[in-house]
Amino acid sequence: MKINRIATVVLSAFLLSLFFPTAIPAEKKPENDIEIPNHVLNISKENTYPNSTEDQEVIEPSELTQELLDGVSMPIENPDLIKMLNETTIKPSPISIGYRGMIYLGRWALNYNSEESNINWEYQQININELNNIGGDNTQNMNYIQQEQKEIKGALTNKIADPDDVKKMMLLKSKEKTKLPLSYNTIIGKNTKKDNSYAIPAKKYGTLQAYASAVNEKGQVTFGEVYVQLKGSKKSIEIKNVTKQGIGAWIPIQDHVSYSFQIK
Repeated sequence: MKINRIATVVLSAFLLSLFFPTAIPAEKKPENDIEIPNHVLNISKENTYPNSTEDQEVIEPSELTQELLDGVSMPIENPDLIKMLNETTIKPSPISIGYRGMIYLGRWALNYNSEESNINWEYQQININELNNIGGDNTQNMNYIQQEQKEIKGALTNKIADPDDVKKMMLLKSKEKTKLPLSYNTIIGKNTKKDNSYAIPAKKYGTLQAYASAVNEKGQVTFGEVYVQLKGSKKSIEIKNVTKQGIGAWIPIQDHVSYSFQIK
């Protein structure tokens, strides 16, 4: 009897698994995995103006600089400051017992912390194509053709000290976060074309508007006075008078166009 009961339980569990399978959790996408909408197309191959990729120079700290950076609790990410530290020769004498000194390197933007990255796929209108088929009897097709060369510029949204340094850090952080080709300046060349066609039925009027896209980057910049402190043969970095300031920026997406097609 006991064996029969066990067999019945096993058979019941098997039948339940057939009709009520265990739910498999959906695969989570990474937080920064940004999907480009279908109406946004890459025109890097078709663009008649060859945009140069704005690859920011990544400054690798020297052995001495890395030693100094490791001794600071606050992250220092400013590439220009790291470059200065790389080029600075600090060699305290090993016999300078009791020697103390403080070298002031200035007030710097130390790092940028990204808090929010939103994309406006219709950041700036760059073109409009029109086709009048009101008097026609057959469907006609329309394609995107850039009428005039357009330059799209990004910028910081408010005033801040060391704007060039801040823009560099924001661009680097936003590129890393969005995985998109970003640049503060991008150009769409005249007569740039795309093969995608849009059908205009008879007795209708069609418009195809094109937009440049951009990332709205928001975050916080940390500033501080940077000193190199010397104690005998030892050296370290000291940060004083630290302040933080919120900042935003519009950073265009290079060689990407958003299309909006309408029929009237």
